[in-house]
Amino acid sequence: MTEMQLVPNCKQCAALCCVALAFDKSPQFADDKPAGVACRNLTSKGRCRVHENLAHEGFGGCVNFDCHGAGQHVTQVLFDGRTWQDDPKILPSMMEAFWVMRRIHEHLLLLKQAKKLPLTSDRRERLLQLKNMLLPQETWTLKSLAAFSDGPTLKDIRAFLASLRDLL
Repeated sequence: MTEMQLVPNCKQCAALCCVALAFDKSPQFADDKPAGVACRNLTSKGRCRVHENLAHEGFGGCVNFDCHGAGQHVTQVLFDGRTWQDDPKILPSMMEAFWVMRRIHEHLLLLKQAKKLPLTSDRRERLLQLKNMLLPQETWTLKSLAAFSDGPTLKDIRAFLASLRDLL
């Protein structure tokens, strides 16, 4: 698989962050919202009605959130552009895929940053191995994401990154 786009493109997403993620009323969020329930600001067209004034409306957490491109990857690649708004029964699968893909994208970003460190050839090789585990030859599927979620890869990446502390 080629490099994934690690920058969000909300226009290519199905507003997954607005439905999949939970938040508690706080200085960052004006109210409580459980996972799996659409944000009260989400329109029927899948857009935020207060997007231009998120912070002013009490949703600074939304301003600060970045899925690193996981939302559009799930929507466009895994679900071929289909959305939970058009087919509500796919929401649980979309949410699960989004949660896992978001972790994959976050770890790809961490490895990208680690690559900038003065790594030994052994560490550079290990970084490449781990990166390739996040970018499989075959595209991600719902089945492969579920298996990945239960596997050791993210734990291995975290251990690798922790081993780089001496370089910071």
